[in-house]
Amino acid sequence: MLLDYIPDINECATVPDACKGGMRCINHFGGYFCLPQNAQIIVSNGEEEPTTPPVVEERPAARPALVPAAPNTRAGQSTGAGLTVGGGLTTVQCAAGFIADEFNYCRDVNECESINPCQHQCYNIPGSFICQCEQGYQLASDQLSCQDVDECSFSNYMCQWQCVNQPGGYACVCPEGYQLQGTRMCQDINECETGHNCREDETCWNYFGGFRCYPRNPCHEPYVQTGEGRCSCQSVSTCRGLPPSIVYKYMSITSERSVPADIFQIQATSFFPNMHNTFRIKSGNEGGEFFLR
Repeated sequence: MLLDYIPDINECATVPDACKGGMRCINHFGGYFCLPQNAQIIVSNGEEEPTTPPVVEERPAARPALVPAAPNTRAGQSTGAGLTVGGGLTTVQCAAGFIADEFNYCRDVNECESINPCQHQCYNIPGSFICQCEQGYQLASDQLSCQDVDECSFSNYMCQWQCVNQPGGYACVCPEGYQLQGTRMCQDINECETGHNCREDETCWNYFGGFRCYPRNPCHEPYVQTGEGRCSCQSVSTCRGLPPSIVYKYMSITSERSVPADIFQIQATSFFPNMHNTFRIKSGNEGGEFFLR
């Protein structure tokens, strides 16, 4: 035959990058084929024991490249495939995470499409896969499942009042009488504007976290109301030894403030020459928290 007189061309030596993806180039008469680096070549001529493998020429391995995967294949599966060369049978063993195709190429297995082992997000990589969790979660020790992150344990300043952990996040809550402003701050609710249960002869006074109802006319005999929150004594003889006027003022005082601190100032007007005014706390100071200066 004419073929017996034509010398074989060693494609492994003459063709640059004949094999891709780190495959080993094996030359044979009339062509070549590519095998993984750890592939074993077994040549059988129909005998019970295989003959000594032929000497093959190898080329240096290149860096592996990502190759499209065969669908519906489990991760880590090793599969053999046969290729007839010169009357012999060549068996290919692929590494974990790869599978041999009909052309005896080891191709990557896309575990994210075949078994999708991740609880949240799966990303395929050559020979394996990685899992990632959604925001507010972190990977568990098995590197597959996701567990909630307790953001409230990071700091005591996540919320102005109280932090409540939730799956995948957290929420800030406010005490009664307050409403959430933005995502973490608390703002007082003015019940006197939004709705209250004070009577018609009472006035509503809002304070931090609630409200109170006070009489519109706080004056008692012998005083008469002469202005908003102001009571005056009209009889000089009856009011002898008593303050000529009493003024009622209501205010909200925040708790946990630095002390000492000025809360309010009051000034009396002298109607008569050499008049001396004195002030005192009449009630509400049983614990001695307030003082005048």
